[in-house]
Amino acid sequence: MSKQTVLATHQRPRPADTDYDVIIVGFGAAGVSAAIEAAEAGAQVLVLDRGYGGGATALSGGIVYAGGGTRVQTGAAVEDDPDNMFRYLHQEVRGAVSDETLRAFCESSPEMIDWLEGNGATFDSSLAPYKTSYPTDRHYLYYSGNEKAHPFKEVATPAPRGHRQVAKGLDSGKVLFTRLRDRALQLGVHFLPHSKVDELILENGSVVGVRYRTADSAALGLRHPHRSILAAKLGNWAPAIGARLAARLDREWAAVAASREARAGSVILAGGGFVRNRTWMARWSGPYANIAPLGTPADDGSAIALGLSAGGTTDYMDRMTAWRFITPTSAMTEGIIVDGAGARIANEDLYGATFSDHMVREHGAVGYLVLDAKQWRKARRQIFTQANTFQLLQLAYLYTIGHKKAHDLASLAQKIGVPPEALQATTTAYNSGILTGQGDPAHKAAELSTTILSGPYFAIDVSVRNSPFYPAPGLTLGGLKVNERTGHVLDGDGRSIDGLYAAGRTAVGICAVGYISGLSIADCLFSGRRAGRTAAATAEVITNA
Repeated sequence: MSKQTVLATHQRPRPADTDYDVIIVGFGAAGVSAAIEAAEAGAQVLVLDRGYGGGATALSGGIVYAGGGTRVQTGAAVEDDPDNMFRYLHQEVRGAVSDETLRAFCESSPEMIDWLEGNGATFDSSLAPYKTSYPTDRHYLYYSGNEKAHPFKEVATPAPRGHRQVAKGLDSGKVLFTRLRDRALQLGVHFLPHSKVDELILENGSVVGVRYRTADSAALGLRHPHRSILAAKLGNWAPAIGARLAARLDREWAAVAASREARAGSVILAGGGFVRNRTWMARWSGPYANIAPLGTPADDGSAIALGLSAGGTTDYMDRMTAWRFITPTSAMTEGIIVDGAGARIANEDLYGATFSDHMVREHGAVGYLVLDAKQWRKARRQIFTQANTFQLLQLAYLYTIGHKKAHDLASLAQKIGVPPEALQATTTAYNSGILTGQGDPAHKAAELSTTILSGPYFAIDVSVRNSPFYPAPGLTLGGLKVNERTGHVLDGDGRSIDGLYAAGRTAVGICAVGYISGLSIADCLFSGRRAGRTAAATAEVITNA
């Protein structure tokens, strides 16, 4: 984050303890979307964030999953419509939300891109011509999910829906949030960074405000913003080091923080998930226990806990996602991935998180990518045309010390601890399907299916476990149950809790069961805007009354 970006978060004067129409806890994609909608409706909005805003969105690749015929799709001559998008997403969502909500998400998707661009975001119609987990700076539209993979393509016509904010490398997420944050501040939203909400204020069963602690920027020192950003980044790639730095920063903050109280007709919880909460992860993660936590120190479940304290309930807390991508480069997909017993896991052209879910839940989180010499050479040639700069270090590891090599499959199987006869049988079945014209037995796309016949042979351990050079980052998908029409948090009887809303990864949403690139941010925008509109309308009703 640049110096200008950090300083921009301090340009709003700190308000004293006072009344607002809407208070928002968390300032990532969901929080900033809610703030913009509420402020545009005339509400007085206070946003409290434990960091400097941005959340996991600012650390992400800035992908927004959108379709149904967006301006960007039309510019790339892509044919798509809301019904086609619904048929595809219905397979991914698997009942996490109602069909009515999913249709509303799909039908409003083109407008969402228009709304983002109207608030400063920038997208481009340059379509990536190859399969990738994240496009290079030459392309900003791509197939970011399972659109072209079996069985999804049998139900809906494939269409690229991954809309990447125009920026260099991994700056797309930061730029996307910064544009939206600047718009929120222009609308008069009051933003207090390094502010932690400790308690919701309830009166007669309604949420009417928050009690929080906040620290003045001057008391924290000039280096605090940069150290906070460093802690968040290290938390994703070196969790132990990041956790120690975050704990130190938290102690410094606690030493100077002051207690305050603010009241409002509505409180929106948008503080992220709980991947940083060790106790909750131990309880809920199950086979996903070894993922590298992806998010900020604030993704510790504190926002969800606030909702529970007011009588809210949760769902899908055991649903996680892990990103074990074998692209870039696209030639890697031409190999096969087997489990510890030498059996095929699934078609390798599935989206990385979808494939990982099969591997984690059905194959003990163990997998080995097997390629022959021609596939290996082809993959290496593609590095400088398909890989981003930030991906080169990982690729360097895989192509140097991060793989096994043998002159025959039996020897390779012994090196990776897989039964040789099982690996040979799996490979033979794969080759036979291709050579006979029947196709891959696992239904991988024909253009990505090539025989494994020419030695030497190579294997990469793609098991889902944390590794400093080849991490498997992941996040939580479950959260507070909400009214899908309003965003209100629901109690144990399914009734809306007056004055309390939730959005983003704090709530159950579109991607609560399964994840594809861009769907989490898109859901944050969708649910955040919904909560912001409803909360502002409620404030207007109270004022008129």
